[in-house]
Amino acid sequence: MAKLYSNLKFLRFQDHLRALEEKTVRAPVHMRIKPTNVCNQDCWYCAYKVSHLQLGENMVERDQIPEAKMFEIVDDVLEMGVRAITFSGGGEPTVYKPLPEVVEKLAQGGVKVATLTNGANLKGRVADAFAEYGTWVRISIDAWDGPSYVKARGVKDDDFDKVVQNMRDFSARNSRCVLGISFIITADNADHIVDAVRTFKSAGVNHVKLSGTVISNSGAENNDYHRPLMQKVTAQIEEAKKLASADFAVIDHYHELEERFNKSYTTCPFLQFLTVIGGDQKVYTCQDKAYTDLGLLGDISNQRFKDFWFSEANRQRLFAFDPSQNCAHHCVAHTKNLAILDYLAMDKEHGMFV
Repeated sequence: MAKLYSNLKFLRFQDHLRALEEKTVRAPVHMRIKPTNVCNQDCWYCAYKVSHLQLGENMVERDQIPEAKMFEIVDDVLEMGVRAITFSGGGEPTVYKPLPEVVEKLAQGGVKVATLTNGANLKGRVADAFAEYGTWVRISIDAWDGPSYVKARGVKDDDFDKVVQNMRDFSARNSRCVLGISFIITADNADHIVDAVRTFKSAGVNHVKLSGTVISNSGAENNDYHRPLMQKVTAQIEEAKKLASADFAVIDHYHELEERFNKSYTTCPFLQFLTVIGGDQKVYTCQDKAYTDLGLLGDISNQRFKDFWFSEANRQRLFAFDPSQNCAHHCVAHTKNLAILDYLAMDKEHGMFV
């Protein structure tokens, strides 16, 4: 099975690496668009809703990108040559009514599309659009049966069965769109990981990625939460891996977090590769700083995204952004930044001595 997750994808985009050396701006390779902050579930650990987590501190739940603005962004994305769009939260992206038409227009223009979703609305027109045009869909879930799903998400008794049926129905389409699961490990489900993985495999998904829930901005507090679970979770994961096959993978991302998040580098090269547009029509540095003051790059409610992105003001912000000052937290791009910075630091005269 081809590898879906890698920190080295940036190597394919030499123009962006040259732009970093020249301090110029290229169109993002990949964008996350958060079309709406409205959600049809209420997860107890949701980083966008709970008050003790930094992410989403400025998020207004009723915000969504107006339809006309969304199609303006789509036109800009196509003109700029952006390669891929992931629709994510904020809220639940699949409840955004224009999404099927947005997906179709992007895909027909050559842009790869994907979504992170809770899966409850992966049916009807939404499922049709991603089955035909999507590259991947990843369902975030934390339950192994109906009662555990109710407890974690405040949903109805039969909603777990409905989501699993959505998985089965989507898999039965035999689409090229890869259907994956992001299974969020908590104290409540630590004894049931194998049960959950077995259920999702039987529903026909391509893979299950296992990772721990984040309950605090502090790495130490997250580790304190997960440390008592480590032994049984590790045993469950090892058992779950036995379910892997030629067409089904179990991906282990469960580990202790760093407890010191200090960054030694003073620029964030990954800003050239990925950016985020929120439901508030504002542009943010990344998914780890969406809806925060420190992550804000600019407001596009009264200007086109392409005009903002290629503005001198944005260029200055991108190259002035200092992770050593602004990112004393867990960062999904950290290992990617280390790899990019190591690449950029190579002596060109010695680069052939591989």
